[in-house]
Amino acid sequence: MLLLVDLDGVVYRGPEPVPGVAELLSRRVAAGDRVIYCTNNSRWHRSQYRARLAEMGAPVAEGGVVSAARATALALAERAPRRTMVLGGPGLARELRDVGLRVVPPTPRGVAAAPDALVVGVDFSLSYRRLSSAVMVARGGALFVATNRDRVFPLPDGLHAGAGSIVEAVAYASAREPDLTIGKPEPGLFLEAAASVGVDPASAVVIGDSLHTDLVAARTIGARAVLMLTGVTTRATVDALPPAERPPYVAADAGELAAILDRLAAG
Repeated sequence: MLLLVDLDGVVYRGPEPVPGVAELLSRRVAAGDRVIYCTNNSRWHRSQYRARLAEMGAPVAEGGVVSAARATALALAERAPRRTMVLGGPGLARELRDVGLRVVPPTPRGVAAAPDALVVGVDFSLSYRRLSSAVMVARGGALFVATNRDRVFPLPDGLHAGAGSIVEAVAYASAREPDLTIGKPEPGLFLEAAASVGVDPASAVVIGDSLHTDLVAARTIGARAVLMLTGVTTRATVDALPPAERPPYVAADAGELAAILDRLAAG
């Protein structure tokens, strides 16, 4: 099977691995499955994700991480902006530079450079000045690209503001919506991952923790999906759904995930 696996809330929560998941994925790869990690988190460069996964003992191959940051860079490169302001993490800016784009920071100096594109992702260095600089560029008519619209993402101490919260702030202050949104629930990350290994995306199994991103994108490509309760979704949230809307496969931990994957592989 091709397993399309989310990262935050599935493999780890911040610096803490989700118990047993890396080991389970290693066993699945040894049994012949392929694993590609598909993450909306745009903070880091894909090489940093690979290093982090390897450190945790999770199986990861070259090309085994498809991130919203990389997908954003590829999509923006097709439009060839002269300069791009990045309100986001260092990995996002690095991904854009990798494809030859000229990047400016969200500062008054960056505004003065007259960027014709603005990319917004999760920004752990967010400040009023950085936000205001991005708003000025958006209000000036630059191409407005959101890496993703996640409201929150999980860390060990709870749910923190996600990229979508920052995108919403820019959208509200500039009185306009993004021209382009890259990450899940858009299907692009899953389609890119499946195409990279020549597999029909509908035959994949998505493993994610969000009803609104991972599972929506899985339905869009016709793939089966397992909802993990180790991230942003709780059992109470699932139980509150109408029966027809509840996901068929829900796992509270790596043990339950292992049993579900065994059934799907046999079936």
